Amino acid sequence: MAVITDPNGNTGSNGNNGNVPGSASDAAASASPAQPAFDPALAERFTYWTEIDGDLDMPGLSPERARAFRENRYQTALFDLPRSEYWRDPDNVDAICDIAYLPDGGTDRAAGQCRGHLLDIYLPHEATVRGGHTTPVYVDIHGGGFTYGYKELNRNFNTHLASRGFAVVSLNYRPAPQTGLKGQLADVQAALRWLRAHLGEYPVDPNAVFVTGDSAGGALALLTLAIENSADAAHAFGIAEPSGMRFAGGALVCGVYSLASPAAVERAGATGAGYDPDKRLMLDRMLGEEFFDGLDAADPTYLTAEDIVSRVDLPPLFILTSSDDFLEADALALATALSRKGADFELSDRKVARHETLGHVYPVGMTWLDESQRALDDIARFSFDRC
Repeated sequence: MAVITDPNGNTGSNGNNGNVPGSASDAAASASPAQPAFDPALAERFTYWTEIDGDLDMPGLSPERARAFRENRYQTALFDLPRSEYWRDPDNVDAICDIAYLPDGGTDRAAGQCRGHLLDIYLPHEATVRGGHTTPVYVDIHGGGFTYGYKELNRNFNTHLASRGFAVVSLNYRPAPQTGLKGQLADVQAALRWLRAHLGEYPVDPNAVFVTGDSAGGALALLTLAIENSADAAHAFGIAEPSGMRFAGGALVCGVYSLASPAAVERAGATGAGYDPDKRLMLDRMLGEEFFDGLDAADPTYLTAEDIVSRVDLPPLFILTSSDDFLEADALALATALSRKGADFELSDRKVARHETLGHVYPVGMTWLDESQRALDDIARFSFDRC
């Protein structure tokens, strides 16, 4: 990492080279089965990239639901922990971190600040040196089941994408249970409004902006594209006035797109081979049905891949999954719908070998793999060809 800059202009070196503070191997040892199920020291370490339980003292959240959120986040962080040892930033990327895109953005919860209202900007160092306004932009929306992770979870993916010639704007949004899907989409809109107002301050091309997201972030990215390209979709999601960001395309990584409620799908008679009701039921169990409150106008009209594609003219999309991704079928449903419409898209669905594992969001969680590097190269090629 060449330069780290905070919004006040202070610079310094990145002492841990973009890695999570502390020793992953030591932490993994302390998480062995002989240890307590919940280790407060580990939980504190995980807060580098996610909430664990710091936001679970909300009014109306029962102790049982709070424990469920904490356990889900903690177990997911344990899974990511050994991978974090391999997270390294390229040397040719500059970072500007923790920019508030809403007035309350910040990390001091006691002072009323909201970590979910921050963003980072990663720039190719050469673009910083050369200046001008020619560097294309990727807006990244991290995944995590709508409740886990912050932008730091995707830092390694972002910096490796930036090293391929893109400015990358990595967004936070409020995780559940702080807000529901409607609130998360509103957060993304607020970040995009900030970005539109400030793009001219950076060496980027304002007419070559793309969006990417993985897993839940893939869903938020697809829904954001629907909002930006359809007044009816914007109204259905409660967005009075979209940001107006004209996206040149997108890269959706292992996204979840079966978000419609089974009851609404049945009432509409809209069941199709691409819709998997179990995905929505899984989210209802994990997040609570209230996560989807206030979205009756969008359900199912804009909560399945097929429905979105049939109603919205989307920009070119690069769709990535793998044969051992548990959301592969959702990616294939989106690709099939785009194919039937004759839209511009590319599908990357890597077939893993018999003794190989890639799994969910592999280019994001395991950027060091050769397969991940090729995926990043493919995203870059696809995007440069369309801007």
